Amino acid sequence: MTTTNQQPLFDSVFLRKLDQLALITKRAMSGDIQGERRSPRRGSSVEFADFRPYTPGDDIRQIDWNLYARMERFFLKLFVAEEELTVHLLIDNTASMDWGDPHKLLYAKRVSAAFGYTTLSSLDRVTITAFGADSIRQMPGVRGKRGALPLFDFLQRLSTGTGGSLQEACRRYAQTARNVGPLLLCSDLMDPDWKEALSALASRSFDITIVHILAPQEVRPELDGDFRLVDAENGHPVEITADLETLRQYEENLQSWRAEIESFCSGRNITYVFANTGVPVEDFILSNLRARGVLR
Repeated sequence: MTTTNQQPLFDSVFLRKLDQLALITKRAMSGDIQGERRSPRRGSSVEFADFRPYTPGDDIRQIDWNLYARMERFFLKLFVAEEELTVHLLIDNTASMDWGDPHKLLYAKRVSAAFGYTTLSSLDRVTITAFGADSIRQMPGVRGKRGALPLFDFLQRLSTGTGGSLQEACRRYAQTARNVGPLLLCSDLMDPDWKEALSALASRSFDITIVHILAPQEVRPELDGDFRLVDAENGHPVEITADLETLRQYEENLQSWRAEIESFCSGRNITYVFANTGVPVEDFILSNLRARGVLR
């Protein structure tokens, strides 16, 4: 198992920038307790939602007396309850993520840390699961800015594994997650069953964002001559001759694959965001995720 240096994920300057961001959800979701996020559950807050007729047993303090004066009927004022969400962070730490310059797993950890910190700043709950190692690793849910320390510690200690199935991990997560909510998956999607994996997550009402992480050496490889490539996941070798035509065909196949993933996600209301680790993660968070309507 490969380990990564436990260097700080961010400096204090970037954390202050993250304090100015907020998570955007595409659909309203119910949480567990009072927080800062709107949910479809009707409760008592400052944002008006609707009226409904009074029925015996209702709280008379919710009666709109101004409306009664006009219509001579009792109506209750309903408000949108502002409640916490459970935000789900999933990280692919299979062997293929242990590669690239800048390193793919480190990039995934930093994106997840930024997403999680922004969520915690809004007093929502964060849970994180890494599913590429020989056994799935999970951090219990944390809430509020105090949860940033265990979140960062979990991510800094996270290393790559030697096994794991993206499809099986996503299927199991979809079956066992107690609360749906926003879900961020950071992965290179180098699993032949990636469609089944994403379909499993989409079977629940998660608000899903996929961050598809590739290294610059995968986006535009600089190779020349004969090579023996070894699959990082299963160890199978492939003999290739890297020439201009081979590299051209590779880049075409890569673009086609990315377009297929994006189309697949679009058809299932999944937000797809491509991440080249050559782009500084601060720029990716502050520009790309905001441009795609994930953060504001």
